[in-house]
Amino acid sequence: MTTLETKINQLKGVSKTLISRLRKLEIETVRDLIFYYPYRYDDFSLFLPIKKLEPGITVTIKGRLELLANRRTSRKRAMLTEGLVSDETGSVKILWFNQPWISSSLRQGEEYYFSGKVVGDMFDLHFNGPEYKRADLATGNQASIVPVYSLTQGITSKQINLLVKSVLEVIDKIEDEVPEKVFAGEKFPSFNSAVKEIHFPKDKNSLASARRRLAFDELFPLQVRSRLLRKKLEQATAYKINFFQEETKNFVNGLKFNLTGDQKKSAWEILKNMQADQPMNRLLEGDVGSGKTLVAALAMYNVALNKFQSAIMAPTEILAHQHFKTIKKFFGSSGVRIGLNTSAQKIIDDHEVDRAEFLKACSSGKIDIIVGTHALISEDLKFKNLALAVVDEQHRFGVEQRKILKEKSKNHPHFLSLTATPIPRSLALTVYGDLDISIIKEMPAGRKKIVTKIVESNKRHLAYQFIAEQIKKGRQAFVICPLIDPSDKLGVRSAKEEFERLEKEVFSEFKIGLMHGRLKSKEKEEVIKDFSDGKIKLLVSTSVVEVGIDVPNATVMMIEGAERFGLAQIHQFRGRVGRGEHQSYCFLFSDSMDPDALTRLQPLVETQDGFVLAQRDLEQRGAGAVYGYQQSGMAGFYLKIADLKDIELIKKVREAAEKFVEENDLKDYPLLKKKVDNLDFSDHLE
Repeated sequence: MTTLETKINQLKGVSKTLISRLRKLEIETVRDLIFYYPYRYDDFSLFLPIKKLEPGITVTIKGRLELLANRRTSRKRAMLTEGLVSDETGSVKILWFNQPWISSSLRQGEEYYFSGKVVGDMFDLHFNGPEYKRADLATGNQASIVPVYSLTQGITSKQINLLVKSVLEVIDKIEDEVPEKVFAGEKFPSFNSAVKEIHFPKDKNSLASARRRLAFDELFPLQVRSRLLRKKLEQATAYKINFFQEETKNFVNGLKFNLTGDQKKSAWEILKNMQADQPMNRLLEGDVGSGKTLVAALAMYNVALNKFQSAIMAPTEILAHQHFKTIKKFFGSSGVRIGLNTSAQKIIDDHEVDRAEFLKACSSGKIDIIVGTHALISEDLKFKNLALAVVDEQHRFGVEQRKILKEKSKNHPHFLSLTATPIPRSLALTVYGDLDISIIKEMPAGRKKIVTKIVESNKRHLAYQFIAEQIKKGRQAFVICPLIDPSDKLGVRSAKEEFERLEKEVFSEFKIGLMHGRLKSKEKEEVIKDFSDGKIKLLVSTSVVEVGIDVPNATVMMIEGAERFGLAQIHQFRGRVGRGEHQSYCFLFSDSMDPDALTRLQPLVETQDGFVLAQRDLEQRGAGAVYGYQQSGMAGFYLKIADLKDIELIKKVREAAEKFVEENDLKDYPLLKKKVDNLDFSDHLE
């Protein structure tokens, strides 16, 4: 008997090759298969004769295949499969790139249904990569809503859909984790029928209802977890941090710039939070260069004035050094003592010290602010009275790492999480329902807009000329590559090969540096120092420079294989330039054959608002891809269905979760409890 735990290799007609390919998609059991939801749907419900086709519409046609042949294109010698389809009203071209096997799957003279998007113009209409089915094998009208799954090479959406169809009876046996009482008053389909509808949609309305039901199911355990954690935090005790108004005012007046309105508001929210004896649990999110570190510094200053300690943990040595340097500059001669603790270096104020001296100074309270990497959570590092824990780029740390940092305090420390990856408010409220949220959207005065251009391959040489001109004017540049080493399979430029090519063929007159994650800490420091000092004019790097490098003289950011990065990540790269007085530029390159690749990058040209770009990223790649459990640190959390732009549903789920937690004991609902426990529910300062 087939169950949720039945292995895929036990199903009839599943070959070893298919099993291997499904394993790449992490589909090994019937459970994995059923909950491997489509990531989008092609709506082919519009059925038209060929003469009524127009550019831009998604449609189904029925026609006879007149011609079909493979040929190589002149550009990069790609394989093109080209055909001609006719009905009684006219003819239209069909095209597939790099799918030569299609010519042996289709037969000239046969009738087929073709479904897809019509592209081109009124003089050259064609279908690019349409779905197809032989007319004599089709049942009924093939104009329908077709599920599209995330795939790997050698497997199709149709194969996955047929496999799900073969285990339909198992779906009826699945018990819903969310109690039925939670849905009282809602016009939702049952959980089981919703799962079926997701894979086999009857129409748009039924699909929408099913998605809404399953979205509720995804969000509810998360909101229950958040509510339980908030209740637990309300019972904890923290050090009360009094607000030193006069001293803080003098500190701010001594800065060489004015705080933005958002910085003032966020700082006050944090300072007000810390005056309570309950632990603050706050997320501070702000765009690249919006001044989050200064807001955190204001909080740490007040902690120091209260004779307590603060710690700020960064994910990389580069970023830890940057924070140390920045915070030291802020405090100057204020008397606040600052230490840097990484695996490679221990510094107190301006002096490098040995490990024993640093540990003693930290445990005795002689250091007010300790900046560091994972070294902060080493077992032998003790604090005298840690009152504020700040974690930068918190999604890069695991739950246990944050928990260890918290447990280094005799009391429960106030917790401030920073992120330079702006998150749409709806997402933040969903993922971080147990946190208070402060947002900095205003940018400091005087920042020039970074000119961003998508550069076509045939204009690459012009971009190189421009970069050379900038370097001759005394400026510096970055070149970002997706990979360290070359890869024939991916066909994208690597940092090592670009470094060699640019050094020998393009910018031989300038000193070029290479940076990537495999370099040792000392080597990275040397490269960054040489770049900061202006010795290196052009730095070729992987994404390791995404955060933590501040070189005001760098004015050009050039990104190879830009289509391989998310919009929010490219925006982070772009934030490495535009930090000085000079006009800065960002050039996006793509060698992709996909016509949609460059279109997807267009929002970067149109806006420099990181929050807008994060929303676009969410729309393009889906919540799971952008903010899956790998980033959030919560095992078992991966949004497949929930639309985080649906504020109304999110509010409804939050209210239902709050009511449920107030009126029920989670132990009485074992399925829901197991789901919540799998979200790593613990007092982990998430």
